[in-house]
Amino acid sequence: MGHEARHHIDPSAAQRERAVLVALGGRDDRTLRSLEELALLVHTAGARPVAELRQDRKRPHMATYVGKGKLEELKALIAAEDADFVVFNDELNTSQVRNLETALDCKVLDRTELILDIFAQRARSLEGKIQVELAQINYLLPRLTGRGKLLSRIGGTGRSGGRGPIGTRGPGETKLEVDRRRLGHRATVLRRRLENVQQRRAKERAGREGTEIPTIALVGYTNAGKSSLLNALAGCEIEAEDRLFQTLDPTIRRVRLAGPAEAGPGREALFTDTVGFIERLPHHLVAAFRATLQEVEEADLLVHVVDISTPDFPRQAAAVDEVLTSLHLQTRPQVLALNKVDLLPNAPPVGPAQPDDTIHGVRLASVERFGGRLRPAVYTSATQALGLSDLLRAVAGNLEEELVCVTLRIPYDRMDLLQLSYELGRVVSREYGPEAIVAEAEVTPALLGRLRAYVVTEE
Repeated sequence: MGHEARHHIDPSAAQRERAVLVALGGRDDRTLRSLEELALLVHTAGARPVAELRQDRKRPHMATYVGKGKLEELKALIAAEDADFVVFNDELNTSQVRNLETALDCKVLDRTELILDIFAQRARSLEGKIQVELAQINYLLPRLTGRGKLLSRIGGTGRSGGRGPIGTRGPGETKLEVDRRRLGHRATVLRRRLENVQQRRAKERAGREGTEIPTIALVGYTNAGKSSLLNALAGCEIEAEDRLFQTLDPTIRRVRLAGPAEAGPGREALFTDTVGFIERLPHHLVAAFRATLQEVEEADLLVHVVDISTPDFPRQAAAVDEVLTSLHLQTRPQVLALNKVDLLPNAPPVGPAQPDDTIHGVRLASVERFGGRLRPAVYTSATQALGLSDLLRAVAGNLEEELVCVTLRIPYDRMDLLQLSYELGRVVSREYGPEAIVAEAEVTPALLGRLRAYVVTEE
C-alpha cells in the first residue's frame, strides 16, 4: 500500500499525540534510517508515531510535497489512525503548509519545526530560552500566511494534558492573532536580550582564559553519549538519557588530564558538553544557536564523540563535520572518542584506534581525517568507564604540543607558583633544597610568562 503502520503497546503512550510520518524515498537504507530518526524526534517531542508513508520521488511536489494520489492516501491514513498531526521529513514552504492543512484538515509540521519544539522543551538557561524563541519567530515569520488553522488552535490541550500540543509550544503559545509587526518587535527585543547575555558569557570566557586552563569541547551527533562521557570523566551527574537533544545548554566541568604513566596525573582542563548535531540540521538553526556554539568555537581542542555501535556512524560523523565546517573549525585540533564500544558484538581492544581497524565493515580511516588532518582516535565506553585514561592522554598529547620544558627554582614563600604549575601544567619532578624547591615542569607559554623570574633553564 506504500505505507506502514507501527502500533505501540506502551500504556503510557495512550495520552500522547499521534503522528503520521511522511518522507520521500523508497526502501533504501538511507530513507529508512532517516525515517527512524524522524520517529525518534517525534518520540523525543512527546508524541507517538503511529504510521509512516513514503513516496519514491526525487524531489517534493511544489504544492503538496507528495503527489495527488499519495495525498489522498495520506488523508485516509490520518483518519484510520486517528492522528493528531502529520510531520514531513523535509522543510516545507509557506504554500505547501497552507495547501496541506487545507487538504488534510490536520495540523502539519515539518522536520525543522519539530526540532524547534524539542529545543523549546530542552532549554533551561535564559540564553537557551531566548535562542529557542528567536529561532521559532524567525521560522514562523515567512510562514504566517500559511499558518491560519494552526494559529487558531494554539493554546489547546488535546491529549497533551494541558501542556500544549506539539508545534504550538514557544513564542505563540497564547497569542491567537499573531502578526508580522508584533513578531518583528518581539524578535528585536529578544536580539537585544541575547546580546546582553552574550556579553556576559564573553566575560565569563575571558575569565576562564585568564586562568590559562585549556578548554575542551565535546561535540558529536545527538545521542552519541557526550553527557555520559563528561559524567564519567568528571565524576559528576549531568542529566543523561537515551534521547535526542538531551543537552541544549552547555555544561562545564573541571577534569584532570592524564600524564605519562611514570609521571602521574597531568594538568587540569575545562570540558564543555554542548548541543548535539543531527543530519540536515538547518543552517539557520546553527546560526540561531551561535551563542551556545561559541563554547565550541572558543575551545582549545574538540573531542568528537562518535557512537560506533550504530552502523551509520560514518554518516553521523560526516554530519557533525559539516556543521564544524560551517563554523570554520576545520583546523581546530581534534580527538575522536569512538564511544559505546561495549555495545559492539566483537568489541576491539579498548585503547587507541588504528586506521585499518574495521567497524561494521567500515575502515576507521574513513572518519579519522577531517580538514586535511588526521584525528587521533580512542575507543571508549562512557557507561562502562572504558578507555577514559587513554582519551585523556590523547587530549593531553594534543595540548602538550604547546608546552615548554623548564627548570624552576621556587622559594618557599611562593608555594602558590608550584601549585599553579601543577594545576596549569605538569610537574615532572621536584627536589626540596634549604631555601627553595627545584622543579622540572612543562608549562604553557602564558604560564611561563608568570614564572619567568623563577626559571633556571628552558628548553
